Amino acid sequence: MDIGKWLEETRAIIEQWIREDHIARQAAPGTVEEVMRYSLLAGGKRLRPQLVMASTVYLGLPQDTFRDVALAVEYIHTYSLIHDDLPAMDNDDLRRGQPTAHKMFPEAMAILSGDALLTEAFVKMSQMQNAKAEDVLNAITYLAVAVGRQGLIKGQVMDLAAEHHDVELAELQTIHRNKTGALFQAALVIPALLTGNHARQKALSVYGEHFGLAFQIVDDILNVVGKRELLGKNVGTDSERGKATYPRLVGIEQARRLADDHRIRAKIAIGSEPGAEILRNLIDFAVDRQW
Repeated sequence: MDIGKWLEETRAIIEQWIREDHIARQAAPGTVEEVMRYSLLAGGKRLRPQLVMASTVYLGLPQDTFRDVALAVEYIHTYSLIHDDLPAMDNDDLRRGQPTAHKMFPEAMAILSGDALLTEAFVKMSQMQNAKAEDVLNAITYLAVAVGRQGLIKGQVMDLAAEHHDVELAELQTIHRNKTGALFQAALVIPALLTGNHARQKALSVYGEHFGLAFQIVDDILNVVGKRELLGKNVGTDSERGKATYPRLVGIEQARRLADDHRIRAKIAIGSEPGAEILRNLIDFAVDRQW
């Protein structure tokens, strides 16, 4: 299949879902909705909601079955970017090719818009109609743990603590399993939870772990050798901040080999049946991308 075409088509679908979801909200100047809309519609890969769609296909369902899950993970991802860019965190001034939220709006409004997006994600999850109530509850719990103090937040805390310190490979992987990988895994596993497909839940979880690590390794590499105009954000920032990264720890070439190893492991996890084709192509995209 043409993964580039699939990514383009599904990105357009997700953009439309986001716009439809915000039509009912008044994004008047000075409101938190204005900042939410600015950050959500700034663009981006939309890779996390695309993973929801790819996982759904892997489970034998139409890719738009879990629209609300796709929106929820994109809202959480956007919230995490807003907060990650804040002066107290990474202090970035460019995201998705435009000024970060705290540069365009008062910093307090940027913080609150992130809070609102995180909360809105769980509103979306709680309103799902096409799954059993017990399965919806399990999915909400899984997502909350993935992005809370045991997942994404834990990874952020560890990432900040590791700045200007030497870390071992195992510690670096733990940081990124949480900071980056936890939300990837949630995007992939939640459709299986909502369908009660425990057999494929494990495969999707293992795939998600390796996808997240491969993605972060390439992200670290691109921060060194990538182009700002392709990435939509500044490069060289990891070195300036003394971040713990794969290139810093093992060098560019060894980092690329590690990413390839995770690519192989991800593909093994999901097998080669027709439903896995999109997932197999997505891990190739994650490893080979230039942005």
